[in-house]
Amino acid sequence: MKKITSKISVNLPVQFIKEGNTFVASCPALDISTQGETFEEAQKMFSELVGVFIHELIEMGTVEEVLLSLGWQKAPDKKTWKPPVIDFIKESQQAVDIPCPA
Repeated sequence: MKKITSKISVNLPVQFIKEGNTFVASCPALDISTQGETFEEAQKMFSELVGVFIHELIEMGTVEEVLLSLGWQKAPDKKTWKPPVIDFIKESQQAVDIPCPA
């Protein structure tokens, strides 16, 4: 297991939606999502998931590759990262035709 020697704080864009009785937290900046039975549980699960996700990237040695592929940028100090700016433009519904078996 690789030793974690420091931490950084970043503000991540997170979308929370309610599907039935479940609250879903989704983060396009990391391409991850999780859920909980309450809004607070979804927030907690999201925080835990981010930690596990980054820890796994560190263990696999793919932090730079994955974050760059998700649009993150290394800060000038080359030690920290800046998440991509994600502008949520609008939530809407769009009619589409979906093929169905007979």
